[in-house]
Amino acid sequence: MTLHQRNIIETCGFPKLEANAGETLSLLKAELIGDGTAKKNLATFCQTYETPEVKELMGLSISKNMIDKDEYPETARIEECCIHMIADLWNAPDAGNPAGTSTVGSSEACMLGGLAMYWKWRERRQHDGLDWSNPNLVTGPVQVCWEKFCRYWDIELRQTPMAEGVYAATPEQLLGLIDENTIGIVSTFGLTFTGKYEPIEAICDALDEYEAQTGRSIKVHVDAASGGFLAPFCAEEIRWDFRNPRVLSISASGHKFGLAPLGCGWILWRSHDDLPERLIFHVNYLGGDEEVFQLNFSRPAGPVISQYFEFRRLGYEGYRRIHMHSYEIAQWLAKEIQQTGYFEMLSDGDPRESIPALSWRLAKEKSSVFNLYDLSVALREKGWQVPAYSLPANAQTIVVQRILVRQDFTMSMAKLFMKDLHEALTCLDVIKMKASATQQLEGGFNHAG
Repeated sequence: MTLHQRNIIETCGFPKLEANAGETLSLLKAELIGDGTAKKNLATFCQTYETPEVKELMGLSISKNMIDKDEYPETARIEECCIHMIADLWNAPDAGNPAGTSTVGSSEACMLGGLAMYWKWRERRQHDGLDWSNPNLVTGPVQVCWEKFCRYWDIELRQTPMAEGVYAATPEQLLGLIDENTIGIVSTFGLTFTGKYEPIEAICDALDEYEAQTGRSIKVHVDAASGGFLAPFCAEEIRWDFRNPRVLSISASGHKFGLAPLGCGWILWRSHDDLPERLIFHVNYLGGDEEVFQLNFSRPAGPVISQYFEFRRLGYEGYRRIHMHSYEIAQWLAKEIQQTGYFEMLSDGDPRESIPALSWRLAKEKSSVFNLYDLSVALREKGWQVPAYSLPANAQTIVVQRILVRQDFTMSMAKLFMKDLHEALTCLDVIKMKASATQQLEGGFNHAG
């Protein structure tokens, strides 16, 4: 038995004796010190800031079960009101009677969107007497939840590859992958890898032409996990939402740029007809007959109530003010990072093209000095979490870094980050020069190849 295994057994075996609550709390607080600082976690898309009012609402709602609409009718009304507000925000054709639900996050919402596309496709195939045993889903470079969806429901995932200079799906790439077994297309409005928006309107236009030529109608689910609560306030001219008749459903994370605390996601369909009846369950053991079509069942109501609070408190003006400030900081950072001379920017925080994120790769002439994994480690030593990762097929050789600028990332923090970045770059340069000098002095055969 290893030392690690012994430690796990000693600390994680179920306690036999009761302990003092205060002492247990103190010990746990000490353990949590080992976690990173949320505000300096520049990798996460999720919110890391809550107002005192949100904390109070989360406390008041700690025992409210979101699914129990008979017991908590006001909470149910608040959820329904949020759905109406989002339908208005996303230009739903019937905002007065929207089809949608809250979820624990956008991954659950994506699963529901995918299932609705799958069952609608399957019903059409069965009605026409056609084979429905080989469904496929066509996407660009997607977040892992879509890989989960296809694996869990035995659906072939067809992803467009990335390439040098091509970091998002194009209409031509997507059309090259669809056929009669395609249940739908997923277009991402805020790519995980770079923050970029995919050209949803152009994709829908291309599908219109495809239908005119083939007679096949392919619908689109927009995975707007991040962009769904950004573009309506900061880039209204982008036609990414239900203004495109081909968009069947949209999912988003309330706990990302919707500014709600963790545990809040949303999905809306174009109409109630687009939500298959077989996804809806009726339960009566909570006190009344209730429709249920989430994958999850019991869950806390606090995140949804907090989302409602933020909608009411901020309104359009407040969301735009907060998000545009994030964009301004992102663009300032992008210019400063570019000016170091070490990097090539892939995304610079332009609200017409991406979420308030910036991503970069090493400039080719600097690639022999150090790599981005080295830089990620150097920044972590200063408390910053800035991940380095390779892009998906066929761009695995390209390594990038990404920063998300959220509402609690201030200009002061941005300037502190740049100071630490410059120090990290200087340090990595010195280490490289010392290593080179040592190698030259030692001479001999270079086994590094």
